[in-house]
Amino acid sequence: MNASIGDRLHVHGNAVGHPDKMGEIVEVHGDGGAPPYLVRFDDGHTRLVFPGPDAVIETPAMEAAHPRM
Repeated sequence: MNASIGDRLHVHGNAVGHPDKMGEIVEVHGDGGAPPYLVRFDDGHTRLVFPGPDAVIETPAMEAAHPRM
């Protein structure tokens, strides 16, 4: 997994009743865009994240191609 500052991290809820979490990557601490990432989540919290298999990186180009409603 590789990311850049400004990309968005989308963590899918992994159990019934657990909503997805989304946030903006504000710092990349690994070499060459690798984790961990400092993420400012949409709920206002900022956390250092080591994304698991339930997470995907969304780049600004991807969001422009597939805008949310």
